[in-house]
Amino acid sequence: MHDINTADVDLALRYINAKWDDLVRFYPEDNDTLIGLPRPYVIPSTKNSSGFAFEEIYYWDSYFIAQGLIRSGRPELAEGMLEDLLYLADRFGSIPNGSRYYLTGRSHPPFLTSYILDIYKINNDKKWLKKAKKVAEDEYEHVWMSDLHPNWRNVFHGLSRYYDINVLDKLAECESGWDMTTRFNDECLSYIPIDLNCLLYKYEMDFAEIAGILGEVAEAEVWKMRAKNRTAKVSYYLWDEKKGFFFDYNYKTDKLSDVWSLASYYALWSGLASKEQAERLVDNLDKFICKGGLSATSEHSHSPLPAGHYQWAYPNGWAPLHWIVIRGLEKYGYNVMAEYIATKWIDTNTQYFADNGIFREAYNVIDPAAKPEEGLYPPQEGYGWTNAVYIDLVKDYLDL
Repeated sequence: MHDINTADVDLALRYINAKWDDLVRFYPEDNDTLIGLPRPYVIPSTKNSSGFAFEEIYYWDSYFIAQGLIRSGRPELAEGMLEDLLYLADRFGSIPNGSRYYLTGRSHPPFLTSYILDIYKINNDKKWLKKAKKVAEDEYEHVWMSDLHPNWRNVFHGLSRYYDINVLDKLAECESGWDMTTRFNDECLSYIPIDLNCLLYKYEMDFAEIAGILGEVAEAEVWKMRAKNRTAKVSYYLWDEKKGFFFDYNYKTDKLSDVWSLASYYALWSGLASKEQAERLVDNLDKFICKGGLSATSEHSHSPLPAGHYQWAYPNGWAPLHWIVIRGLEKYGYNVMAEYIATKWIDTNTQYFADNGIFREAYNVIDPAAKPEEGLYPPQEGYGWTNAVYIDLVKDYLDL
């Protein structure tokens, strides 16, 4: 990797800061399939050369976008987007995949408690925190830990799966955010995903932290015990001791997936992994390291699926997955590796922007100048979470 051109980085940051306003939408009333929201929000991308466009907010996109908004000096917009998610949870009983009526049958990877704590660090409002905690607890219990349709996710010894009201594998895979991927062998409903259960572990630890802030000491201990129990089950069913890696678990066949994916590194970001597991996860990171960053899955992961239309797989690299891995490495003290990956990803984004004047939704990390593998829709320009992760990492890892 060559030295990053700081002049190009400066131009990229200027582009991102100007781009936020282009990506902001505010629709306070329902309009056809679009669900009205009380506060302005950031969409992933505007209509561009692909002809594809978004006008709705997306659940997990919003968490990553918020990281960039906060670092860009726009915390009020990040807070408003969280209020929109809380509104959706209150109105629909869950946070939909996105703010379209046809997306209300599924959700998205749950980052609500992490988002709440980020905003609490800004507003320091305990009354607000208590109210937000109640919404998140309802989401946890009635969406992610429900064992009944239409939220039948808690299916195996207290571990949860992705789901969709139509009980279709492909739509459950859309809930995972990895639409589409080789991870689940087109049988997403049969798998206990490592990322989801790390996210729910994070919820449990976050609830313990919030309860502590609110002086609810006994409740904090209850949440810590739930997290401890989940850790034991995840380690028992999803950890492969021989390979030193977490894999998605097919609870119907009692077999681990053969696909090595960056979803395993949610165990670092969430804090679920033991010190020994973390060391082995870091040892296996070289399976994903490519010229332009980390591939979503390893090159040699076995998959019986035909090539094509699996954009959440090798050779594509994604901003949110890089962010999860980097923050996870930092949490366990692997700061040199975190810096190596962060600067590699910054370099890929900077070079692509310098050559093309845009950021992408995902990159081909084997050949960053090439287009990434396409998925259900054409590769996108813009792009909300790519911009956000870029600015967040630049501020932490480049001395500008």
